[in-house]
Amino acid sequence: MKGGDSMKQVTQKIIQAALTAGAVIFTTVSPILAQGNITIEEPTGGVKDFGKLLSAGIQTAIILAAILTFAFLIWGGIQWITSGGDKAAYEAARGRITAALVGLAIVAAAWAVMKLVGYFFGVNVFDFEIPTASGS
Repeated sequence: MKGGDSMKQVTQKIIQAALTAGAVIFTTVSPILAQGNITIEEPTGGVKDFGKLLSAGIQTAIILAAILTFAFLIWGGIQWITSGGDKAAYEAARGRITAALVGLAIVAAAWAVMKLVGYFFGVNVFDFEIPTASGS
């Protein structure tokens, strides 16, 4: 990479290289798997159910958002206390606290929407199972 590349250009080059590598792998592996005499066995370890992985990811994101909200509220509170009458520091603390509370409201609303979708449509996102061809 050249010394004058910006971060955006570097990121674009990395994404382009990853997509190119994925396309090469996809086009070279697909004919091999199309032979028909290859059996794929169930993995012995790791993630076996994508639905459970998705559910765990959503739950982890909600918990992480709540922890980050708490941390930003504490940070804003300390910044407010130590502002010492400085208008700029006071406004920054107030903005941080407001942003944390708005973020918490958005996370709570997203959780409520997921619960409503689950209630009305019978899709429980917190215990998500992807149906298989056999119906289980």
